[in-house]
Amino acid sequence: MSNISRTIYEIQSLDALAKEKRWINELHPLVKICVTMLYIGMTVSFPKYCLGGLLAMAVYPVILFTVGELSFRAGLRRLRIVLPLVCVVGVFNPFFDREIYAYLGKVAVSGGVLSMVTLMLKGVFTVFASYLLIATTTVEKICYALRMLHLPKLFVTQLLLIYRYIGVLSEEAGRITRAYELRAPGQKGIHVKAWGTLVGQLLLRSMDRAEQIYESMCLRGYQGEFYYGDKIKMRGRDIVYLCIWTAALIALRCLPVTEKIGSLFM
Repeated sequence: MSNISRTIYEIQSLDALAKEKRWINELHPLVKICVTMLYIGMTVSFPKYCLGGLLAMAVYPVILFTVGELSFRAGLRRLRIVLPLVCVVGVFNPFFDREIYAYLGKVAVSGGVLSMVTLMLKGVFTVFASYLLIATTTVEKICYALRMLHLPKLFVTQLLLIYRYIGVLSEEAGRITRAYELRAPGQKGIHVKAWGTLVGQLLLRSMDRAEQIYESMCLRGYQGEFYYGDKIKMRGRDIVYLCIWTAALIALRCLPVTEKIGSLFM
């Protein structure tokens, strides 16, 4: 399977995952967005040396992966490109902050190493929280919830179109790549001299497809904003889910949970 075909398959499989009939998928999208935003805000608010407190925030993704019956291995595979980039953020901290902050047995741990691990964990936790939102909520429901938060309709429309038609763009790129491979069967990859021509063809095809899509939208009554289906009512379990996670995340942020758990085993 080529890289483009694999990308199209990943997009379709993630969309199908969000449409499955599971209780977490059927929660109100506004509640899930609020909980995700609260979790990300609480996670990034930890000081750079507060590694013990930050470890407690792993409870949220662990519980959602378990209760939501989501594959952690599949999540790692889909995020295999993003996670290394996130981990590079604090890689230079040990060179700038060499002051010894703590001792792990007889091993001295500098403040730079501690802040590097803390930054990496913050990035990993926030990326997993965003993935869990996408894996349990369709893009239409996310856009519906964003409009409930009164985000500009232009921003929401752009978000929906980018997500929906990135597959169309990938299919066009796949057709161009397959045509090139048929004309150069013994060649590995695309020659550098053909890059400009192929990118130009992809741009022209994308512009033509975009014009056709826009005309189809206008014929169906598009007037600057999409209608994302029937209104979703807030139910009791949505309120309970929001209250439980709000209280839990505030407790994990404000209370020394990991220290208290560690003291039980000492």
